[in-house]
Amino acid sequence: MLVLAVDTATPAVTAGLVELEQAASGTGAPARVRTVASRVRVDARAHAEVLTPQILECLSEAGRSRADIDAVVVGIGPGPFTGLRVGMATAAAFGDALGLPVYGVCSLDAIASDAVLEPTVVPDITAESELLVVTDARRREVYWARYRDGRRIEGPDVSKPGDLDPVHASMIAGSASHVDLFDLPVLPAETPSPAGLVRVAAAELLARTAPEPLVPLYLRRPDAVERSYRTLDRTGA
Repeated sequence: MLVLAVDTATPAVTAGLVELEQAASGTGAPARVRTVASRVRVDARAHAEVLTPQILECLSEAGRSRADIDAVVVGIGPGPFTGLRVGMATAAAFGDALGLPVYGVCSLDAIASDAVLEPTVVPDITAESELLVVTDARRREVYWARYRDGRRIEGPDVSKPGDLDPVHASMIAGSASHVDLFDLPVLPAETPSPAGLVRVAAAELLARTAPEPLVPLYLRRPDAVERSYRTLDRTGA
């Protein structure tokens, strides 16, 4: 199964083609995920300009056409309003044009999926070890979620780093400019990868279940709306 994966929930504009294969029955092994082609550009102001060209570059590099795509996976946040809607709208447009199912996944889950593939970074990691994932929420805040044994146990949510208690966490992953605010070992997963996005949706993809409607995880009002409210407050209107 060839899956198109995109994410614009962080400053990274991410697109990729991923091959997903069911593991041999009876082995208990996870599905096989292989990145065929990927493009990542870190530019919070360029989501709309570069995402579709990145998708076309991936198709060209892989020697595939749009007709070869079987499904689409998109990160639904949490993320800033403007950037997040670019990825979701693009994924929805590809799905609609090609008649493909479009699966939305939490972008923090995709980072966590990549992070746990690097167990050697933290010694003595166990199934009970807790992972904290943080990304830039602007306004000096972070989006965050906690994971244990590969499953999200809390979040996603948004708060100031100083209000986020990492006491139970054994390690951290996510935004390079925010992980150092916490005294925790850092795992080398900063943004959602195409493989991570597909890995999160693998069970649904392989079962070919009908996807849920795409609902963005904004977690708060857009910055423009907040500014307008502050203007109204100052004028007394």
